[in-house]
Amino acid sequence: MNTEFVNGSFELDESLGIAKIADNEATKTHSELPSNGTESQSISSDKLDHENFPVFLSKSSTTLLVEKSEPDIRLHQEEKIEKVDKVGDEGEERGGWSNKLDFLFSCISVSVGLGNIWRFPYLCYKNGGGAFLIAYFVAMIFCGIPIFYAEVALGQYLGVGGMTFIGQLVPIMKGVGFATMVVVVLIDIYYTIIIAWTLFYLIASFTALPSLPWAGCDNAWNTPNCYVPTDVANLTYGISLTNSSVSAVEEFWTERVLGITDGIDNLSSVRWELFGTLVLAWILVYFIIWKGLNESGYIVWFTALFPYVILLVLLVRAVTLEGAEIGLLYYITPKWDLLLTAGPWIDGTTQIFFAYSIGTGALPALGSYNTFKYNCFRDAMITCLVNTVTCLIAGIVTFAILGTIAHATNASIDSVVNSGPGLVFITYPEVVLRLPGAPAWAVLFFIMLAILGIDSEFCNVESFVTGLSDNWPEKLRKNRKFFTFLCVLMMFLLDIPMITQGGVYIFQLMDYYSASGMSMLFLVFFQTISIAWIFGTSRFCDCIEQMSGSRPSWFFYVCWSFFGPLVMAGVFLFYVIQYIPVTYGENYQYPWWAEAIGITISLSSMLWIPGYAVYYIVTTPGTLREVLAKGVTPVCKPRSGAPPLPPTANEAKKLSDVL
Repeated sequence: MNTEFVNGSFELDESLGIAKIADNEATKTHSELPSNGTESQSISSDKLDHENFPVFLSKSSTTLLVEKSEPDIRLHQEEKIEKVDKVGDEGEERGGWSNKLDFLFSCISVSVGLGNIWRFPYLCYKNGGGAFLIAYFVAMIFCGIPIFYAEVALGQYLGVGGMTFIGQLVPIMKGVGFATMVVVVLIDIYYTIIIAWTLFYLIASFTALPSLPWAGCDNAWNTPNCYVPTDVANLTYGISLTNSSVSAVEEFWTERVLGITDGIDNLSSVRWELFGTLVLAWILVYFIIWKGLNESGYIVWFTALFPYVILLVLLVRAVTLEGAEIGLLYYITPKWDLLLTAGPWIDGTTQIFFAYSIGTGALPALGSYNTFKYNCFRDAMITCLVNTVTCLIAGIVTFAILGTIAHATNASIDSVVNSGPGLVFITYPEVVLRLPGAPAWAVLFFIMLAILGIDSEFCNVESFVTGLSDNWPEKLRKNRKFFTFLCVLMMFLLDIPMITQGGVYIFQLMDYYSASGMSMLFLVFFQTISIAWIFGTSRFCDCIEQMSGSRPSWFFYVCWSFFGPLVMAGVFLFYVIQYIPVTYGENYQYPWWAEAIGITISLSSMLWIPGYAVYYIVTTPGTLREVLAKGVTPVCKPRSGAPPLPPTANEAKKLSDVL
């Protein structure tokens, strides 16, 4: 056994208490020394000499003495004070939550968003109602919740954001962090467009009082084919979409809001009203996070809680509408044959990742502001539960409303559902037309939608800012406000093509490829492999035990090691095998060059992982075996006041043999 390892192992095992005894004896001995002489001094625990360490184990700590001059002792003490001051400054510079509930509400804010309102109900409809719910819950239990907890716990343990936490555990896999930052930037860019659309609808709700601007066909943007849904009996969405008739609600969306062109190759001019709402959206995001999300406690509380007030009101109103039971029955009735196909499993898993914000770097960033001993398990479980309940409530509201529309138009439930943004910006505005006091309901709904979008957006922007600041702390942390402004400005400029008249085609391309199941699953798969198979699940459980005082259950161990990677690998293969090019609506097919751009967008995040691994191997000195060994050796430093990193199984065995 080499002496260097023994010394390192000794520092790791704090339970022995020997170092503390030696330090106490050193203090006692020093206090008894004459002030004008140089006497023997007991060795301190943090100043052990490597050569004396074996003797230290075999002799009493009260008799082990070394000669040291008093000036040297003072110098050593000054160095220790300076080191502690530097650590303290770093902790203050990074910041922390001012209130324990701030972390919980921030997790809820980042994980509960627009995806819960329009994406979950649509995917549930697309995959047969109850069949999708079964796949969703399986993915949630065996994949979503364990990975959510792992990301939060690692962020808290290391005190860093999503860009660096994997690179500190497994240096050769640092590309996962770069891929995460690319994904979160892409999400931030196109997500803000939805907020801009929502703000447009919110402002427009006040322009035609006491009615709504999409309630009639006598507006400047309406065509001769316009009809008012509430004035037409026995007319289904299926008929309106297969002939020349177009509802007033749909014309408001396509002609007034989008001013849509005939394809992505005809972007035409900027929609200046959307430009204004986009500026407003980014101003709100910037002023929430410019000091850091940890400084925005009460704002986070409001944005996390207010949507539930509106959602519960809509829930009570929706389930009491005539015909609501038709939609609710469709919602809970599974089509069992669909469970034998890949569709429900693919969409259920990707919805979990999308809704829980897994793989975006937001969760480690939020966890990094916790104190080392904080019980993040409790808040992680609460957040996952709240997220799922929100999805279920949104599903009940949506399907109850769709059942009402189906009943009023004598249509089947399948014919009244629009995909993607249409579910929010076509179906919901039509719904409020059927409610007493329609303008008030419209305002409340779009306020709720705007808040859900903004709170998720500023948490995602925070994850990007925190990730880069952790990677280059000396340059970026001290200039956080200016750096945040530059990030917001860059994303705003990249948004502009999506607020042109043909911008919705670019939006659909971004939505399909930038954070789709393919790129996100690829990223999270290698993230989980890095934690569980390279760093080690047992070692990771040791880290959690250091923080919480108890080890995770066997269930989490099995999910991190086996279930999670298997589910993600299987779903990824389904995506590759069943690849279908992106379309807008049912009729528009993208040109080949647009599809090539979309695939390039996906690869822009995915290629960072193998690319950085190759870069690491090529640039790191040593033989291939030495480089690989170094690439899987953690380089993380424990947080201030935290114990050292737990040893690997082999290191623990060697330590046990020595002691």
